[in-house]
Amino acid sequence: MSRPARFALRHPVIEGIAIVDGDELHHLRDVMRMREGAAIAFLTADRAEHIGRIERFEDNRAIVRIEKTIPSNETTPLILAAAVIKGPRMDFMVEKAAELGVTELWPTLCARGVVRAPGEERIARWRRLATAAAKQSFAPTPLLLHEATAFADLIHEFAKDTLAIGASSEGPLRVICTMGAEPIASVIRRSPAHGIVIACGPEGDFDDAEMALAKRAGFVAAGLGINRLRGETAAIAAVSIASAILDEIQGGD
Repeated sequence: MSRPARFALRHPVIEGIAIVDGDELHHLRDVMRMREGAAIAFLTADRAEHIGRIERFEDNRAIVRIEKTIPSNETTPLILAAAVIKGPRMDFMVEKAAELGVTELWPTLCARGVVRAPGEERIARWRRLATAAAKQSFAPTPLLLHEATAFADLIHEFAKDTLAIGASSEGPLRVICTMGAEPIASVIRRSPAHGIVIACGPEGDFDDAEMALAKRAGFVAAGLGINRLRGETAAIAAVSIASAILDEIQGGD
């Protein structure tokens, strides 16, 4: 059975009614040409899936009657801290991270990075791309995309265990990707934890001061093979491996 089309919901569901407006209304009504009675599902921040049918259209909104709410299973945190890279390559990374189930993405400013802090428009674009990718891939929860953060400040946040989604009392496994280290799959399998944080640097790798800072905060060095990878390739490869191992571990519970 096919799943209903999925949309992001800006407003809370109240007494079984959801309201779709703005860009999502345009996509629903004008692009997909959905009509009254069509089945629809919503991606919301409360980690539940709301399924209903379009009851009617008004001038600037669609009214949806919710028929079923499915609570989401607790999502294991998969958190990516990735060096900010140029233009469409960063767009691609953000989109694929959301598709692969990343729960948080921290755009990171590194010593050897060549990109300055992104402006508000670029951050907003990444958030739109992440939401669209999460809708398309049926991710159980939308990706939380943070403001760009300097590497030292990021490590300080992780050291305090102030992760926004799902940090347990035991804390997540913290991995920093660097050439020549033990393969990331081996690191993850040896130390299964309640979630994973993956730090991926620029193509020039993290510098010595960044590596030392991360290791003091409990990060374990992990490698992604013998080839030197572009920033977006490294991030996607690391997340793909971690996501597959998490699925395997959870499937065995």
